[in-house]
Amino acid sequence: MRAGPKGNIEVAPLDFSGWTTARAERRIRFVDEYVVTPKGVGALEPMRFRPWQREIVSGAFADGIRTALVSLPRANGKTALAAALAVAELFVGPPSAEVLVVASDQRQANIALRMAKRMIELSPELAERAQVFSDKIVVPHNDATMIALPADPGALHGWDPSLLIVDELHVVSEAVWEAVTSVQGKRPESLTLAISTPSTSPDCVMWRLIEHGRRGDDSAFFLREFQAPDGCATDDEAAWAEANPALDDFLSRDGLASARRTLREPVFRQLRLGQWVSGSESWLPFGTWDALADTERRVEKKARVVLAFDGSASGDSTALIGCTVGDNPHLFVEGLWENPGDPRWRVPRSDVSNAVDVAFQKYDVLELAADPWGWNSEIEAWAARHGEKRVLMWNTAAANRMAPATDRLYTATQEQTVTHDGNKDLAAHVAHCIAKRTPMGDLVSKDKKGSPRKIDAAVGAIIAFDRASFHTNKPTKRRAVSFR
Repeated sequence: MRAGPKGNIEVAPLDFSGWTTARAERRIRFVDEYVVTPKGVGALEPMRFRPWQREIVSGAFADGIRTALVSLPRANGKTALAAALAVAELFVGPPSAEVLVVASDQRQANIALRMAKRMIELSPELAERAQVFSDKIVVPHNDATMIALPADPGALHGWDPSLLIVDELHVVSEAVWEAVTSVQGKRPESLTLAISTPSTSPDCVMWRLIEHGRRGDDSAFFLREFQAPDGCATDDEAAWAEANPALDDFLSRDGLASARRTLREPVFRQLRLGQWVSGSESWLPFGTWDALADTERRVEKKARVVLAFDGSASGDSTALIGCTVGDNPHLFVEGLWENPGDPRWRVPRSDVSNAVDVAFQKYDVLELAADPWGWNSEIEAWAARHGEKRVLMWNTAAANRMAPATDRLYTATQEQTVTHDGNKDLAAHVAHCIAKRTPMGDLVSKDKKGSPRKIDAAVGAIIAFDRASFHTNKPTKRRAVSFR
C-alpha cells in the first residue's frame, strides 16, 4: 500500500450496528473479524486472540479501568497485541479516537506503528478506509488518529488520547510517566495500557506500579503479571509455561531452551521468566542469600560477637550489623534506620548510640568496626565508654580493605559456611548490591549514583563477617612459663 493519504475514501464506513457497546468485547470481536497476523506463526491468516490475550483485554478494558499494566516476558507477542488493540481503537473506539504509542525512543515507538500499518494493509476492509502516513494513521470516517511518540515529557503534553500505549515501561522515567498520566481523565472513557518485561532493577516506575497493583486497593487499576514462581529452577519447563503463555504456540520450546543455555541466569529470569531479580550485574547469584537464612538460630546473651557500623551523615540509611565469632558464623541485624521517604528525615543519632551501648551490654563484643564518615564524635564517645581497643575505625572507601572483605563474604556464601537471621531489610540491601570490578577485587555499590536502593546493611555484613573471621583465626597468645 502506497504511503500517504488517499485522494478520496469512497467506501462506506464499516457497519458495527448491533455490536455490543462493552469496551472489551467490542475490541475482541473487531480483532477476530478484521485483523490479519502480519508475521510469524499464523502470518497472513486472521488473527485470533488466545484465551490469555482475551483475559488481558477483558481486564484492561473493563468498566472503570483507567490504567492497566501487563508484565510479560519477551517473545510473547507484546507488540502485536498492542498494535491490534491500537487498530481496533481506530475503528471501534469512541468518536475522534486518539491512539498514542509511547516508547523509550522514536525508533522503538515506530515498531508498533509499523505493525499496525501492516495489519491494516493486509485487511482489504481496513485498507480502503484508512489513510496511512509515514508518522501516523488516520481513519477519516470517525476522525481517529494513531501516532507514535518518543518518551519525552515535552512531547507528551497537549494530547487527548482515548488509548495510550506505553511500550516497555521498565525504561520509562518518572518524568515521562507523570507526563503520560497527566492527560488522563479528559474523556469519559480512556485507558493507559503499559506492556513490558520486568526491569533489571526495582528502582523504576514499573516496580512502583507493580507494588501499587499488587495491593489491590485501586479499582481503576488493572494488573496482570506473567511470571515463573519465585525460586524455580531455570530448567523447570512447568515454570516456563506459567511465565510464557505463548509457549508451544508462537513461542517455541526449543528456542526458550536455547536462550537458557546462552543467557546469564539473572538475565534469563528477567527477560524470559518474567521475574524481578536482583539485577544482571548482581553481586550474589540469584537465590544465594535466601538459602543461607537460619531464622531459628538465636544469638545468646554474652555471645562473642563483632559489630559493624555503616552510618549516614544525614538522611540516608544507617546499619548496625553483628556477626558471631567462632565456628558457624552467623550474621544478624542489631539495628537499621532507614528514611521512610520523607525529605526532612534525619538519622536519629541518639537512638543509634543507644543501640550501640545496648549491644555492648548484651554481648561480649570483641570489636566494633565503624565507618567514620559523619560519625567521628559518636565513635570517639563509643570508644571512651567501651574501650579504645574495642572500637576500630573502618573506612569503607578504602578499596584495599573492602575488596578482600567483600571477597571473603562472597566465598562464604558460595561455600555455605555462613548463615544469617533472615532479616528482610538486610536481604533487600544485599539484593541491591552490584558488583563493581576493581584491580583489587570486587566491591559492592548501588546500581547507579543517587539510587534510593540502599546497601548500607550489606556493607555492614561484609565488614562484620571480615572482622569475625579475623578474631576467629587470631592466634591465642600464650604466656611463657619458665621451669627451673
